[in-house]
Amino acid sequence: MLAVLSALMGFASISTDFYLPAMPAMAAALHASHGMLEFSITGYLIGFSIGQLFWGPVSDKFGRRLPAAAGLILFIVGSAGCAQAGSAETIIGWRIVQALGASACVVISRAIVSDLYEGARAARMLSTLMVVMAIAPLLGPVIGAQVAAWAGWRAIFWLLVALGVASLAALYTIPETLPPLHRHGGRLSGAFACYAKLLTARRILAYAGAGGFFYAGMFAYIAGTPFAYITYHHLPAQYYGLLFGAGILGIMATNVLNARLVTRFGADRLLVAGALIAAVAGIACAVVAWTDWGGLWGLLLPLFVFISCTGLIVANSVAGALAEFSLQAGSVSALVGALQYGSGIAGSGLVGLFADGTPRPMGWVIALAGIGSLLCAKSLVQAPRIGTQHEQTI
Repeated sequence: MLAVLSALMGFASISTDFYLPAMPAMAAALHASHGMLEFSITGYLIGFSIGQLFWGPVSDKFGRRLPAAAGLILFIVGSAGCAQAGSAETIIGWRIVQALGASACVVISRAIVSDLYEGARAARMLSTLMVVMAIAPLLGPVIGAQVAAWAGWRAIFWLLVALGVASLAALYTIPETLPPLHRHGGRLSGAFACYAKLLTARRILAYAGAGGFFYAGMFAYIAGTPFAYITYHHLPAQYYGLLFGAGILGIMATNVLNARLVTRFGADRLLVAGALIAAVAGIACAVVAWTDWGGLWGLLLPLFVFISCTGLIVANSVAGALAEFSLQAGSVSALVGALQYGSGIAGSGLVGLFADGTPRPMGWVIALAGIGSLLCAKSLVQAPRIGTQHEQTI
């Protein structure tokens, strides 16, 4: 169960991180600008956000395994399309299809955790899953760089096709966690209308905002670092994965720390602490990117601290929102995920829009994202906690 859920949750990172070292080579081969290739990340996030809003209610109505299988098939088709694309615009389109499938895997895996655990145990389980799934993005850029050097960038997407097929087979080794008795029998239109009611809950908005602003900074990092490291600071492409992997090690460390501390201090307190550290690191990143102080290593340090805050922010924000409305786990997971990854659209899109050949756009987007995450996390102390009776009426 742990291995399969980790694989499903890792699809978002896998399909983003594998091709990052090859982005400059892809831009040259497809005769596209750096900003255009960065929009392939934005396109992925658009599909990922929209897809989550669809798959959440579908999984509440039809169970977890069938929608997850359908999502994996879409992911396989989208990956194959990227492998055969002849232009940057075509890759962006297939990346949207790829993301629509990957979003099912991620939102349903979180819902499965909610089916099996609750409260601090759910936050602890999510943190454990994130440690396990962090192995994939840690190895992803390293493997992707070697695959691209050996067989070209298209081979990276064929490898994703193979991983999708393997995960589809592994999906049927775990049981269905949402029995028919607990499924929503109404129309899907009614389930979608639930989103409007969920958006009136201040605490859910605060949790989604804390994670969403952070995701904006994280995807600004993902979109900006290939060109900041390789093009601006002249780092050889084959070493990009090593620097990217250092950030993943930080994520793994803070997720282990969060899993150990969440039952003692609570998810909300750790969320605020993580957002505070991210805000400080984001401001430092903007200053270094603007002044070029310390060169590449001066940029690496605040970026490492910012990305490491993932372990304190993401799991706690998701678990907190799920705790508010546990009876609609699929819809809540989808809504929070869509808002968070939708914020990632803004983060990566702004980096691509204002790309000027320097790390400056990435730096100021990360700074604003850290500050926004902190403000949302702090608002949780003012927002009243929702009771069970309100949850039942939703």
